[in-house]
Amino acid sequence: MGTTDLHGHVFNWDYFKNAEYADKAGNAQGLARISTLVEGIREEKGRCNTLLLDAGDTIQGTPLTYYYAKVDPITAKGGPVHPMAQAMNAIGYDAAALGNHEFNYGIETLRKFEDQLDFPLLGANAVDAKTLKPAFPPYFMKKFHVPGAPPVKVAVLGLTNPGIAIWDKAYVQGKLAFPGLEEQAAKWVPKLRAMGADVVVVSAHSGTSGNSSYGDQLPYVEDAAANVARQVPGIDAILVGHAHLEIPELKVVNEQSGRTVVLSEPLCYAERLSVFDIELVFGKGRWEVESVSASLRDSKTVADDPRITKLLTDEHEKVVAYVNQVVGRATETLTTVEARYKDAPIIDLITKVQEDVVKGALAGTEYASLPVIAQASPFSRTSQIPAGDVTIRDLSGLYVYDNTLVAKLMTGAQVRAYLEYSAGYFVQTAAGTVVDVEKLTNAGGRPDYNYDYVSGLSYDIDVAQPAGSRIRNLTFGGAALDDAQQFVLAVNNYRANGGGAFPHVASAKELWSESTEIRTRIAEWVTAKGVLDPKDFASVDWRLTRDGTPVF
Repeated sequence: MGTTDLHGHVFNWDYFKNAEYADKAGNAQGLARISTLVEGIREEKGRCNTLLLDAGDTIQGTPLTYYYAKVDPITAKGGPVHPMAQAMNAIGYDAAALGNHEFNYGIETLRKFEDQLDFPLLGANAVDAKTLKPAFPPYFMKKFHVPGAPPVKVAVLGLTNPGIAIWDKAYVQGKLAFPGLEEQAAKWVPKLRAMGADVVVVSAHSGTSGNSSYGDQLPYVEDAAANVARQVPGIDAILVGHAHLEIPELKVVNEQSGRTVVLSEPLCYAERLSVFDIELVFGKGRWEVESVSASLRDSKTVADDPRITKLLTDEHEKVVAYVNQVVGRATETLTTVEARYKDAPIIDLITKVQEDVVKGALAGTEYASLPVIAQASPFSRTSQIPAGDVTIRDLSGLYVYDNTLVAKLMTGAQVRAYLEYSAGYFVQTAAGTVVDVEKLTNAGGRPDYNYDYVSGLSYDIDVAQPAGSRIRNLTFGGAALDDAQQFVLAVNNYRANGGGAFPHVASAKELWSESTEIRTRIAEWVTAKGVLDPKDFASVDWRLTRDGTPVF
């Protein structure tokens, strides 16, 4: 059995809406539901015949995980046991792979979480940067006893995402390295077979597409799980993670052995459980895998396990109280509903906060006189800050990632290229045709979080033009942008380290960075102001046009 991308979901609760989780598909979330599914399968198959795995991204993603990393941190002397450790220990996980988001709070937090687990965190391709020796256990081996026959030995190889080297560069550079999944699987699978493994399962925090969001910045593939199945003989099944997709069963034929490898990816946030059925036969003195099949179980079909609910009610209630603290008052409702195709004040709030923080940080330095511009993305299509009282959860719902802030030195020419790349998010739409906003964005499958606003400039995006030649009327301070002008770009660490493969930013000179989350900076800014009024932060910096005529 396998889960992945739990991202801190213990209960079927939406901390940003202060209500039971609900979506149009009727899905349910949380490890309390997974526990019920797991117990049902253990009863059905026999507890001694089951294995429970996870494919990573566990300790980041909800206010629950943020709270126990930053507000009441597990790293403090005599600090709490992480709620995800409590839940996963109680459910009885056998092993979990490292996800990239495990590194978001630094290595100290990750190591403390690891210490609190009753099972290993696996990462065969998470190695010491100097010795290249494993920094985490590469594999886990479990024997299954069979009456009247030798035990069945099952090996689980854990693989994580090479992108950690980019996304959490500030924490891992010079300490850890993350080689490719394919090469590390090719190294370890034969060893596991030589150690007597009858079954080899891979838990991989890596999708199946064969693509990478970071372009050619790394020589390793981000979503390499299907490559591993295809290229490395000796694997029976792969639990897939990272991509947040639902794949009941994917069969990949290994190019060397001709054998079929079965892959499955359960939906994220504990909404699904992957179930692999592995049938073995004993002959010629050894066990042979006869067949492997995979399917999904749905969390919405069961109730919470009261054992898990009771275990973590106190922690849950602390976090609910924390996120419902009032920190200010909004003069009007702000929303992201149209933010991906119209310049929305709610995104301007993010850029304004980032500008102010970076200006303050660079005051008194040689860069203090340079203009500060800022990037931000429409992360969510449903975020809203209502008129009236503003709470931490309102602001956290606006900025759902635990990104931190970096200041980079950029030229006007580089900023122009950055904007052109960002504008590739829009689907080319001829002048005069009817505009369907549902079909206007996400060209080439680009996610909303890889479309950036840039504040402090004025520009048009002409969507009638092909990608790469869309930025028009680009001005700064009322004059055409000077390509030689220097700017300080206030940018999140994901983008600064190469996430989304935006040009120039990763290689640009870094002037300053910090470890405080941007969402915390937003809460501090609103708290200091007391009143959240668009006149203090909103500006129309960009608009969509077609052959010079505004789309909206």
